Amino acid sequence: MTKRKFGLAMSLVLAAGTMLAACGSDNKDNAGEKPATGDSGEKGGFSLAMVTDVGGIDDKSFNQSAWKGVKEFGEDQGWEKGTGGYDYLQSTGPEDYTTNLNNLARRDFNLIYGVGFLMEDAIEDIAAQQKDTQFSIIDGEVDAPNVASILFKEQEGGYLAGVAAGLMTKSDKVGFIGGMDNPVIERFEAGFLEGVKAVKPEIKVDSKYVGAFDKAELGKAEAGRMYSSGVDIIFHAAGGTGNGVFSEAKERKQADKDAYVWVIGVDSDQYEEGKVGDDNVTLTSMLKRVDVAVKDIADLSMNGNFPGGETKVYGLQDDGLGLADSRGAIPQDVLDQIDEYAQKIANGEIEVPEFVEKKK
Repeated sequence: MTKRKFGLAMSLVLAAGTMLAACGSDNKDNAGEKPATGDSGEKGGFSLAMVTDVGGIDDKSFNQSAWKGVKEFGEDQGWEKGTGGYDYLQSTGPEDYTTNLNNLARRDFNLIYGVGFLMEDAIEDIAAQQKDTQFSIIDGEVDAPNVASILFKEQEGGYLAGVAAGLMTKSDKVGFIGGMDNPVIERFEAGFLEGVKAVKPEIKVDSKYVGAFDKAELGKAEAGRMYSSGVDIIFHAAGGTGNGVFSEAKERKQADKDAYVWVIGVDSDQYEEGKVGDDNVTLTSMLKRVDVAVKDIADLSMNGNFPGGETKVYGLQDDGLGLADSRGAIPQDVLDQIDEYAQKIANGEIEVPEFVEKKK
């Protein structure tokens, strides 16, 4: 059997087809199930939509990846954006979550995604009121028959980011910048710390949570502090706040072409965010394939097999995580080492912890 490759190259060939979807021939009476009976736009046809969190649809990260999945699924069916096809509503603050979810339910979308754990309460409330509508919460769990919960093993992707940082640092000082301190972001951090430690235990990791996913200025300030202290690679898991990390790195690279400053992006391939003229400060990006999960749940739902009341967890073995193409920033010998670690995680030889071990 040919050895499976899981590293940077792996992420380029991921497709929704790798997710197994059950045949829609079985008719079940489970609550929350609403099989499609016609084409988009026709009465009784299937349609899907999503509500963003405060990061917005173009956060270059989590929301954007979710929208990519919704949009691609709709386009694959030949649907158009709007009622009866696929759509989204953007939240400017937590107060918008319930209103946006309810608005989409009233527009008769069959499947509605809530992006982010902050939407758990809103989805729980609306799902109880709109029992004939299917909902899916990304990065959260809601126990309801018409809600499918989606989680990821972020620690596994974070581990690969840590291996990359540990093998590429010159100063033996790397950084982690998180948005809000919660279990999801802690999984990113825990994996990153373990990955760095696996390749070089003496490397110092500077970790900081800035308390927001939509404050680029906070990310920029924290990145400035870290780079000034000698950190040369920063992995961010901060949504739109991470845009500030890129801004700081790019400013330093622009001021000094030889500056060794790097950013490891998150969720989506953030290569474009790192461009500085002919240079680029994006080392790689930890891909959290929200788009793959979104299309998987949509396919199940459209075929009458909506996993209501269940939690689906996507990991490295499920092609739900990976690293983006480094475009030559990482040499091949390092890529090969990253692939070896990825293989060990996928086959269970390495079990990455979900939580950061607190210092006594």
